[in-house]
Amino acid sequence: MRVTFTVNGREECADDVWEGESLLYVLRERVGLPGSKNACEQGECGSCTVYLDGTPVCACLVAAGQAEGRQVRTVEGLADGDRLDPVQEAFVESGAVQCGFCTPGLIVQTHDLLARVDQPSDAEIREALAGNLCRCTGYEKILDAVRLAASRKAATR
Repeated sequence: MRVTFTVNGREECADDVWEGESLLYVLRERVGLPGSKNACEQGECGSCTVYLDGTPVCACLVAAGQAEGRQVRTVEGLADGDRLDPVQEAFVESGAVQCGFCTPGLIVQTHDLLARVDQPSDAEIREALAGNLCRCTGYEKILDAVRLAASRKAATR
């Protein structure tokens, strides 16, 4: 089957997609956007989180055909050309990026959190990121990155 959808503002078309193929596979292997990571393939780790019509989803759990005619935004689509999104910058500056496998999903989920809550409490941050697993950082640097991104967002208002 053919799947046509908009990814990061650009129309994409994938041909010969089989019924069980995931959106994650199409994004990584057919569209050439490797930012979203393939870790558990069961929606347990959050490393493949993308926006689907503005809602964060685990791309490994979405059948590619479900994206037909819809809007997808990946971690690559958060940047504005060569300029990183403030959440991406905060993760780099805070040392929240280690092996980098969980980072794309955490960044998308943080981006969504800060779009909804200007100054989230630590409890709100932990709840928003509960579906994203990290094996390297111990999470404190991730919390620092979210706090930094939130403070910068507040300062620009």
